[in-house]
Amino acid sequence: RIMGDIVLESAKLTADRQCVGPSKLVIFCNAPEDNPFMAGAFHGVGEPDCVINVGVSGPGVVRSTISKYPDATIDQLADIIKKTAFKITRMGQLVGAKASKMLGVPFGIVDLSLAPTPAVGDSVAHILEAMGLETCGTHGTTAALALLNDAVKKGGVMASSNVGGLSGAFIPVSEDAGMIDAAVDGTLTLTKLEAMTSVCSVGLDMIAVPGDIPASTISAIIADEMAIGMVNNKTTAVRLIPAIGLKEGDMLEFGGLFGSAPVMPVKEKSAEKFISRGGRIPAPMHSIKN
Repeated sequence: RIMGDIVLESAKLTADRQCVGPSKLVIFCNAPEDNPFMAGAFHGVGEPDCVINVGVSGPGVVRSTISKYPDATIDQLADIIKKTAFKITRMGQLVGAKASKMLGVPFGIVDLSLAPTPAVGDSVAHILEAMGLETCGTHGTTAALALLNDAVKKGGVMASSNVGGLSGAFIPVSEDAGMIDAAVDGTLTLTKLEAMTSVCSVGLDMIAVPGDIPASTISAIIADEMAIGMVNNKTTAVRLIPAIGLKEGDMLEFGGLFGSAPVMPVKEKSAEKFISRGGRIPAPMHSIKN
């Protein structure tokens, strides 16, 4: 199941070449009906007309806890993350239940995703680096992210009877200080991010690409990510920001929770002929479950 959320705003360049109000394109595959996180948040058709959905986070807490155990083994590390995720999610459960009672509104779900911000100490990339990676994006990043995502889910489901939404680790580039640094450094690339999306929540998120990127290349990037979602029966998404007037290596400044995004390179070779064929990719074999 693929759905799209397109937000188009006017784009202009200021005197210092900073893009104001860029166009943003969000496409989801296998989108859950109870997602309280932006982008892509929407009210599911199977839910009440009015419901309280709670999104909890806390990457800074997870990183701080991991840093206290520099010599822990990998399985001990997973246990530490599970216990920390339990505590964070339990707080979301208690707050949601209290709000539901006070407002007289049904309690929907708790989404236990680790959602980073550009603030110091609030980075998923820094969690991975605390686990032992020199820089996020180097070899071993996908394995470390898989461990983190799994441990967060295991700890969270024990803390709430209403877990839903996306519930895992997000990897938005512009909204994560560690991801920004790794992308500027060149260690974190679009190709590596695509590999990481196979084991984490959602997908290619808040990534600035050159403003002159061909439409067929955008379509091909979306197709690759949707293929990962369909074949693995998981939620994936693409949130690209074509930076009008900017090129590879430039920095796009948003400010606030949206942070800043280095314009990342895309493959120069074209997928135009493949994309222009039209039609659709048939559903994978595992969709035949009856």
